[in-house]
Amino acid sequence: MVKHIRDLFDLNGKAAIVTGGSRGLGKEMAEGLAEAGASLMLCARRAEWLDETLQEFRAKNFNVAGKLCDVSKPDEIQTIVDETIKTFGKIDVLVNNAGISWGAMPEEMPLEKWQKVLDVNLTGCFLFAQAVGREMLKRQSGSIINIASISGITSSANGPFYAGYAASKAGLIGLTRELAVSWGRKGIRVNAIAPGFFHSRLADAVIDIYERSIQENNAIPRIGREGELKGAAVFLASDASSYITGQTIIVDGGMTV
Repeated sequence: MVKHIRDLFDLNGKAAIVTGGSRGLGKEMAEGLAEAGASLMLCARRAEWLDETLQEFRAKNFNVAGKLCDVSKPDEIQTIVDETIKTFGKIDVLVNNAGISWGAMPEEMPLEKWQKVLDVNLTGCFLFAQAVGREMLKRQSGSIINIASISGITSSANGPFYAGYAASKAGLIGLTRELAVSWGRKGIRVNAIAPGFFHSRLADAVIDIYERSIQENNAIPRIGREGELKGAAVFLASDASSYITGQTIIVDGGMTV
């Protein structure tokens, strides 16, 4: 029987982990999943951000739990996975959103900064997908959503220059494809979202460099607005995208067209 369109996007009864889910784009996507009915396990590095978001979400009657986690540390990742299974009984969705950046010319990039960005943005996503994937394989079902970036697809001679970040996001798109083909016949879908420029703690430091160019050249001539990533996240998490895997959905107002 073909599902009604409302049922295709319905996440009631689903449990989702969102890394970097306490603020910014991660919080926005987590909110979208909860509005569609999902139960949430939020991960964040700082208690003050996590506690505030948990309080806000609970006031909206979302079913939400949260725990501190550094995604570059496998033991902390496994703790989140175990806690989610204990709390919700399963994991249906993982949103690999946690990320950091460091800007410098390549010839000046400190190795430790390069390594830290790769450890969080790429290795951390792999480790989280690996740990969650083991649980999803038991049920032969799940959706993993990696949050990449248009910086993994395109660059600018006008800067900003952040080699580690760009490399990590390009790598994450490749990882998305590889996980999709590795697990696709076992019921797990893996896709990515590549946002363009949205106001966030990570992006605000460089948006001024791009905003005028975006206004002049984008097909949609503005910075992304709050809420404009919710739809893509819910789509990829839900049965509405049940025949889609290994893809990267670019949400950039036409910047990379």
